[in-house]
Amino acid sequence: MKNAIIANFEKKKFPEASVLPEFRPGDTVRVHYKLSEGGDASKFRIQQYEGVVIAYKKGGPESSFTVRKMGANSIGVERVFPAFSAQIAKVEVVAAGVVRRARLYYLRDLTGKAARIRSRYVPVKKDVKAKV
Repeated sequence: MKNAIIANFEKKKFPEASVLPEFRPGDTVRVHYKLSEGGDASKFRIQQYEGVVIAYKKGGPESSFTVRKMGANSIGVERVFPAFSAQIAKVEVVAAGVVRRARLYYLRDLTGKAARIRSRYVPVKKDVKAKV
Protein backbone atom coordinates (compact mmCIF):
# COMPACT_ATOMS: atom_id res chain seq x y z
CA MET A 1 0.00 0.00 0.00
CA LYS A 2 1.38 3.38 -0.97
CA ASN A 3 1.54 6.35 1.30
CA ALA A 4 -1.34 8.82 0.74
CA ILE A 5 1.10 11.67 0.11
CA ILE A 6 2.93 9.70 -2.59
CA ALA A 7 -0.33 8.63 -4.21
CA ASN A 8 -1.56 12.24 -4.29
CA PHE A 9 1.71 13.42 -5.84
CA GLU A 10 1.53 10.72 -8.52
CA LYS A 11 -2.01 11.72 -9.46
CA LYS A 12 -0.88 15.29 -10.09
CA LYS A 13 2.39 14.42 -11.82
CA PHE A 14 1.12 11.57 -14.01
CA PRO A 15 -2.44 12.18 -15.22
CA GLU A 16 -4.49 9.22 -16.39
CA ALA A 17 -4.83 10.65 -19.92
CA SER A 18 -1.62 9.44 -21.49
CA VAL A 19 -0.24 10.31 -24.91
CA LEU A 20 -0.03 6.60 -25.69
CA PRO A 21 -2.70 5.10 -27.92
CA GLU A 22 -4.58 2.02 -26.79
CA PHE A 23 -2.70 -1.17 -27.57
CA ARG A 24 -2.54 -4.66 -26.13
CA PRO A 25 -0.05 -7.51 -26.07
CA GLY A 26 0.13 -9.03 -29.54
CA ASP A 27 -0.18 -5.68 -31.32
CA THR A 28 2.62 -4.48 -33.56
CA VAL A 29 3.70 -0.97 -32.60
CA ARG A 30 6.22 1.56 -33.85
CA VAL A 31 7.81 3.54 -31.01
CA HIS A 32 9.48 6.85 -31.87
CA TYR A 33 11.94 7.72 -29.12
CA LYS A 34 14.56 10.40 -28.65
CA LEU A 35 18.17 9.29 -28.77
CA SER A 36 20.93 11.68 -27.68
CA GLU A 37 23.78 12.16 -30.13
CA GLY A 38 27.19 11.95 -28.48
CA GLY A 39 27.66 13.62 -25.12
CA ASP A 40 25.69 16.77 -25.92
CA ALA A 41 22.23 16.71 -24.33
CA SER A 42 20.83 19.33 -26.70
CA LYS A 43 21.55 17.24 -29.81
CA PHE A 44 19.18 14.35 -30.30
CA ARG A 45 17.45 12.46 -33.07
CA ILE A 46 14.31 10.38 -33.18
CA GLN A 47 14.76 6.67 -33.78
CA GLN A 48 12.01 4.18 -34.59
CA TYR A 49 11.65 0.78 -32.97
CA GLU A 50 9.00 -1.49 -34.48
CA GLY A 51 7.97 -4.82 -33.03
CA VAL A 52 5.36 -6.88 -31.20
CA VAL A 53 4.24 -5.91 -27.71
CA ILE A 54 4.92 -8.99 -25.58
CA ALA A 55 4.14 -7.48 -22.16
CA TYR A 56 2.36 -4.44 -20.76
CA LYS A 57 2.85 -3.66 -17.07
CA LYS A 58 0.25 -1.19 -15.86
CA GLY A 59 0.79 0.47 -12.53
CA GLY A 60 0.61 4.24 -12.64
CA PRO A 61 3.94 6.02 -13.01
CA GLU A 62 5.85 2.74 -13.15
CA SER A 63 3.91 1.53 -16.22
CA SER A 64 6.02 0.00 -18.95
CA PHE A 65 5.69 -2.13 -22.05
CA THR A 66 8.09 -4.57 -23.69
CA VAL A 67 8.52 -4.63 -27.47
CA ARG A 68 10.23 -7.50 -29.31
CA LYS A 69 11.56 -7.16 -32.84
CA MET A 70 13.56 -9.42 -35.08
CA GLY A 71 16.99 -7.94 -35.71
CA ALA A 72 19.74 -8.89 -38.13
CA ASN A 73 20.29 -12.61 -38.76
CA SER A 74 16.89 -13.40 -37.17
CA ILE A 75 18.06 -12.50 -33.67
CA GLY A 76 15.27 -11.31 -31.40
CA VAL A 77 15.81 -7.98 -29.66
CA GLU A 78 13.61 -6.84 -26.77
CA ARG A 79 13.37 -3.40 -25.27
CA VAL A 80 11.40 -2.16 -22.27
CA PHE A 81 9.91 1.33 -22.62
CA PRO A 82 8.62 3.27 -19.59
CA ALA A 83 5.12 4.46 -20.51
CA PHE A 84 5.52 7.95 -19.05
CA SER A 85 9.05 8.55 -20.35
CA ALA A 86 9.86 11.95 -21.81
CA GLN A 87 12.09 10.17 -24.33
CA ILE A 88 9.08 8.69 -26.16
CA ALA A 89 7.98 11.04 -28.93
CA LYS A 90 5.01 8.97 -30.11
CA VAL A 91 3.70 5.44 -30.44
CA GLU A 92 1.88 4.19 -33.54
CA VAL A 93 -0.15 0.99 -33.67
CA VAL A 94 0.83 -0.67 -36.96
CA ALA A 95 -1.26 -3.85 -36.67
CA ALA A 96 -3.56 -5.41 -34.11
CA GLY A 97 -3.04 -9.03 -33.13
CA VAL A 98 -5.18 -11.75 -31.56
CA VAL A 99 -3.59 -13.48 -28.57
CA ARG A 100 -5.03 -15.18 -25.50
CA ARG A 101 -2.32 -14.32 -23.03
CA ALA A 102 -1.13 -11.17 -21.31
CA ARG A 103 2.56 -12.09 -21.44
CA LEU A 104 3.87 -13.47 -24.73
CA TYR A 105 7.21 -14.74 -23.47
CA TYR A 106 6.72 -17.99 -25.38
CA LEU A 107 7.53 -16.06 -28.58
CA ARG A 108 11.17 -16.05 -27.48
CA ASP A 109 11.45 -19.76 -28.28
CA LEU A 110 9.63 -19.58 -31.64
CA THR A 111 11.19 -18.62 -34.97
CA GLY A 112 9.93 -18.05 -38.49
CA LYS A 113 6.29 -18.71 -39.30
CA ALA A 114 5.66 -20.28 -35.90
CA ALA A 115 6.12 -16.85 -34.29
CA ARG A 116 3.37 -15.23 -36.37
CA ILE A 117 0.38 -13.66 -34.64
CA ARG A 118 -3.09 -13.67 -36.17
CA SER A 119 -4.37 -10.22 -37.09
CA ARG A 120 -7.40 -8.65 -35.48
CA TYR A 121 -9.83 -6.52 -37.47
CA VAL A 122 -10.07 -2.98 -36.14
CA PRO A 123 -12.78 -0.84 -37.78
CA VAL A 124 -11.75 2.64 -38.83
CA LYS A 125 -13.96 5.41 -37.53
CA LYS A 126 -15.16 7.67 -40.34
CA ASP A 127 -16.81 11.05 -40.11
CA VAL A 128 -20.22 10.68 -41.70
CA LYS A 129 -21.94 13.94 -42.53
CA ALA A 130 -25.63 14.05 -43.32
CA LYS A 131 -26.44 15.12 -46.87
CA VAL A 132 -29.13 17.75 -47.16
